Amino acid sequence: MIETEYAHRRIDLMSWTTYRDRLKDDPIIFLPAGALEQHGPHLPMGCDAILSAAMAARAAEALDGLQLPGLRYGYKSQSRSGGGQLFPGTTSLDGATLTAMLRDILRELARHGARRVVVVNGHVENQWFLTEGIDLALRDLARSQEEMRVVRCEYWNYTPQAVLESMFEGAFPGVDLEHAALLETSMMLALQPHLVDLDALPEDATGAFPGHDVYPQTGEGVPSSGVLAPARAASAEKGRTLIESTVAEMAAALRREFAI
Repeated sequence: MIETEYAHRRIDLMSWTTYRDRLKDDPIIFLPAGALEQHGPHLPMGCDAILSAAMAARAAEALDGLQLPGLRYGYKSQSRSGGGQLFPGTTSLDGATLTAMLRDILRELARHGARRVVVVNGHVENQWFLTEGIDLALRDLARSQEEMRVVRCEYWNYTPQAVLESMFEGAFPGVDLEHAALLETSMMLALQPHLVDLDALPEDATGAFPGHDVYPQTGEGVPSSGVLAPARAASAEKGRTLIESTVAEMAAALRREFAI
């Protein structure tokens, strides 16, 4: 879903000549990565892709960068962080597929002349396959003596701890259990409220898992709603606070990383 406010940053909405000219300024290229995965009865399955794209768009705006269309499919959902593969609609990639997609995209960006890339991940399970894609692409580029600097980040790692603590009456349950819960629901209320069905919010429940994983997946410990922690305290106001504080920290970190 394209946010019109940031459409001027979108590479897929530019002509090739406009893109060529913009590359002369050595912009940071942002690539969001998400998933198509159940997010309870109240949120759309594209939630991870929507949120990572929103964070990437705002960071690109802050740093005068450009944004690629996002990767909207991700690695296989795991029970303790996404409810698992047993829900209809969750549509996942093999790890090798995700790795190969990112490897190809980075090599193409290098061919265009891009030298600074940020992969903004919004799906926990993607992390190591994105890392592998980056590693393999950089190995390929080293052979051809092309240079590229790539940052991979999970946007939630930039959310200030004080902001997180302000969202919860008790202890923060952790990023994994926050799947489709208070944080994601709040951000979706701030960004795309028409896609949130508050009447369908499930009764509060929290996933309870053993210290190991079992395959084939059984769904043991996953609440029947697919929501891994309470979501009823979500609000658009909390979502705006989360987004603004997270993007501010992300932009500051990237300024330091790229010395801009």
